[in-house]
Amino acid sequence: MFDRITIIGGKNKDGSAEPIRELTAGRGEIISVIGRTGSGKSLLVRDIEQLAQGDTPSRRRILVDGTEPEHKYRANPACKIVSHIAQNMNYTVDLPCADFLRMRAECRGLADPHLNARAIIETANTLCGEPILPDEPLTGLSGGQSRALMTADTAINTSAPVILIDEIENAGIDIRAATGLLLKADKIVFVVTHNPLLALSCDRRLVMRNGGMDALITISSGEKETRKELERMNEYTLSLLRKLRAGERAEERCVWRD
Repeated sequence: MFDRITIIGGKNKDGSAEPIRELTAGRGEIISVIGRTGSGKSLLVRDIEQLAQGDTPSRRRILVDGTEPEHKYRANPACKIVSHIAQNMNYTVDLPCADFLRMRAECRGLADPHLNARAIIETANTLCGEPILPDEPLTGLSGGQSRALMTADTAINTSAPVILIDEIENAGIDIRAATGLLLKADKIVFVVTHNPLLALSCDRRLVMRNGGMDALITISSGEKETRKELERMNEYTLSLLRKLRAGERAEERCVWRD
């Protein structure tokens, strides 16, 4: 159910038609969304989340499997087909993590809430540096731990076919592992990012400018080589970070290049 989503272009901030008139993404695809601050990335995310039908400032329309979505998918929270992992996630329920996840699983009618909660925590711990403990209070989680927990929950439990992620690189989690997890879950994913490695980790990237969709670029063979270089740089940076977090010195020379 719901194999593709199509964005029908609207208008830029100046009222002119945005250059990209139609963009379709299918299951198992991650599209990066990149652009300067104020270029319209957040508005695009809101349009997709609301399944806009020409009733937002951008005048965009969102089609699901080529047709206008039923009203219930826009108005009824229980029927949402878009899940949004926002930049800031804070919990107000002061429950242990495992209890909270079991409660969510029970509300969803899942067969084994205890097993489900354990799977989510184990998966989340592959994404964040500091492990999440089952009896740790939700309100005690860091921003990165919170985002890792919800990313794992989204990948494992959420039936919504469309996932929106805002600047996941700022959460202190493994961005490559997180996007790989969502790909395995067969979701349609839009990732808003300022990180060049994450932008180049997607086969297509959408460039926003002046409030509109300005260009849709497919990664080139040369950019794939650039991505490999960035991956080596990223591994080197992470190795230094692990040393610093462990109280060690980071005095070795730069070694990411062959």
